[in-house]
Amino acid sequence: MVTTMRYRGQMSKSRREFLTDTSMGVLGMAAVFQTPQQESANPPPGAPPAFGTSPAVGPEVSPGTFAEAEKLVQVEMTSAERGDAAGNWRNSMAALYERRTGPRKVSLEPGLPPGTRWDPVLPGMKARPERDRFIRSKADPGRLPSKDEDITFASVTQLSRWIEQRKISSERLTHLYLDRLEQFNPKLRCVITLTRELALEQAKRADEEIAAGRYRGPLHGIPWGGKDLLDTAGIPTTYGAETFRNRVPTKDAAVVKRLHDAGAVLVAKLSLGSLALNDIWFGGQTMNPWLLEEGASGSSAGPGAATAAGLVGFSIGSETEGSIISPSMRCGVTGLRPTYGRVPRSGAMTLCWSLDKLGPMTRSVEDAMLVLQTISGPDAGDLASVPSKLDFDAGASVQGLRVGYFPGWMKDNPATDVDRVALEAVKKVGMVPVEAAIPDWPYDSLQLILFAEAAAAFEEITLNHDVDQLKMQVPDAWPNSFRQSRFLSAVDFVQADRLRRKVALEMARVFSEVDLLLVPSLRDEMLIITNFTGHPSLTLRAGFVEVSQARSDWAPDANNPLPRFSPPRRVPHGVTLIGRLFDEGTMGRAGLALERAFGVAVERPPGF
Repeated sequence: MVTTMRYRGQMSKSRREFLTDTSMGVLGMAAVFQTPQQESANPPPGAPPAFGTSPAVGPEVSPGTFAEAEKLVQVEMTSAERGDAAGNWRNSMAALYERRTGPRKVSLEPGLPPGTRWDPVLPGMKARPERDRFIRSKADPGRLPSKDEDITFASVTQLSRWIEQRKISSERLTHLYLDRLEQFNPKLRCVITLTRELALEQAKRADEEIAAGRYRGPLHGIPWGGKDLLDTAGIPTTYGAETFRNRVPTKDAAVVKRLHDAGAVLVAKLSLGSLALNDIWFGGQTMNPWLLEEGASGSSAGPGAATAAGLVGFSIGSETEGSIISPSMRCGVTGLRPTYGRVPRSGAMTLCWSLDKLGPMTRSVEDAMLVLQTISGPDAGDLASVPSKLDFDAGASVQGLRVGYFPGWMKDNPATDVDRVALEAVKKVGMVPVEAAIPDWPYDSLQLILFAEAAAAFEEITLNHDVDQLKMQVPDAWPNSFRQSRFLSAVDFVQADRLRRKVALEMARVFSEVDLLLVPSLRDEMLIITNFTGHPSLTLRAGFVEVSQARSDWAPDANNPLPRFSPPRRVPHGVTLIGRLFDEGTMGRAGLALERAFGVAVERPPGF
């Protein structure tokens, strides 16, 4: 659709006439603009400053410049209007770029957030739950397996009991995972930095503390891997990008510190697609353990691959729009994307201030809840992080929980028979399926916010051309998106932000009718909606499908066709639960019930 712009009526007056005629015009305007060159150096007392009367700065523009620019922002002006716009551009608008172009440049530190922030809890809404409670399952972990690989594929729920009962030491477990990381990383390319020295030091300390009766909790002595956008003091944190491969932070990210404090053992910094996009980084492409001919999906590719292959006890990933859900689906693991604001991002790479989220990737639902409990809570370094409660009881009933679903989505791609069987499982465990609906709105238009924030976060390397060093320089990679985003409309950004609130109100209506949503994991509308509204998600393996062609996060490339398979290959497939804001406990409880009903969580990728 083309939107026609017209400038008529009051705006045809000079800016000074307009301000003089408008009682509010003079408020707050003093000292904003320089003394107009085209008027007397001594204007009469009380004359307000005026738009469009500043000294001319910046490059010359012509009506033709605006005629071409109209194509980018989809507006139309008449010839006269283009003449007006070009005629006073250097007096009215060019100065707005001075922060970036000078002469009075102001640098913006990477950790500096915008002046506004997204709050997923809308005015008048009450964030759930009302109590803080965490009750683990009481299941006996059983005997320690005799085979090392059986130990490494065990859940954190089991591993933690074995360590607590001193059936296995953290040092032995850590050596097992370090050995597997070295053995299988050449196949998967999921490790950017192996943290052997730190891991063995932490494991030894954990064993000493546990022997002395100072058990810190379920993650004490458990080896884990972190997506390499989490700062680790004295250890490289590269963002998977050539530009940052030698970057060594001096402080730990808030999440890293919390896991250290819980006694967890960091064994590896795991791969991510460069600057958190897809699965290709400066060391190559991270591969799917279930199908080595395809990528692990991204951007939490390393956490997905390493967790699925039994190379870590658990991992921490991040999501801006699908980066936990997609690799969890592809690699057959459990991925929990928390409510926006529950887990602090202090010390994590910023892609989008109002969208980024950190969360656990594990081999079982209860594992994800154990990790979430440890990393939750506000931190002063993240202005969006807030206090929140977590009410989770692994033994509580799910009877009567209302699970919303979208009938049309269950019939169309990307839904599969696994998704449809999952909906039947909802009934079998005692939950109640409820048909849901949302308006057919242009949810893709919200992406403008993502692109603008990402381009702002990486403005410096875009303008100085360091972004040109990234391995992927295809049209759908960050370098091109960052450059394109310089030409997005600020007005459209504001309108997208307003649509975001409208969508959040619609989701509030949906969750007044249901307790949870069950959706095909990669349904584009729900990926966009829930990431922008901040709702939590839980992706878990629900079954298996057969694929006759490798899958990719990247746009199709005729020159590099994806491998085909005959006969088709069997790979895991997951479904996703969406929960109410800050109600991860209910989501986890439902996930546990479905995980037991599906009965497919423990199958391993062949060859690992």
